[in-house]
Amino acid sequence: MSARILICDDEQEILDITQMILEDEGYQVTSVSDSRTVEKIVETERPDILLIDLWMPGIPGDQIVRNLRCNNAVKDLPVVVVSASRAGKETAFSAGADDFLAKPYEIEALIDMVSKHLNKGQKLIASAG
Repeated sequence: MSARILICDDEQEILDITQMILEDEGYQVTSVSDSRTVEKIVETERPDILLIDLWMPGIPGDQIVRNLRCNNAVKDLPVVVVSASRAGKETAFSAGADDFLAKPYEIEALIDMVSKHLNKGQKLIASAG
């Protein structure tokens, strides 16, 4: 079974391109542009990783990360914040994100980032079993 990825970005073009890239890599991808739906989707669909934009209308990405980190059921979900903001990296890590990817990003950088965090999760599962 392929890994499930949830992407949240308010720019539809970013969602479409990112989804296409990751689906071409064999991942199952759900993309949403409304940040107010992310937490519910995380709880119901249990993705293996979340890629989220930082600055969005509705609920900002850093607040979603903080909320997820306080939810015991999903607090260990790998979260990569993706942003063009200069202060984005600091904001992402202070919110509890696992990693940061600056926009615009290279396709290989995106694929490597996702793979790194999915592999980290697999190693944790293997060592627990």
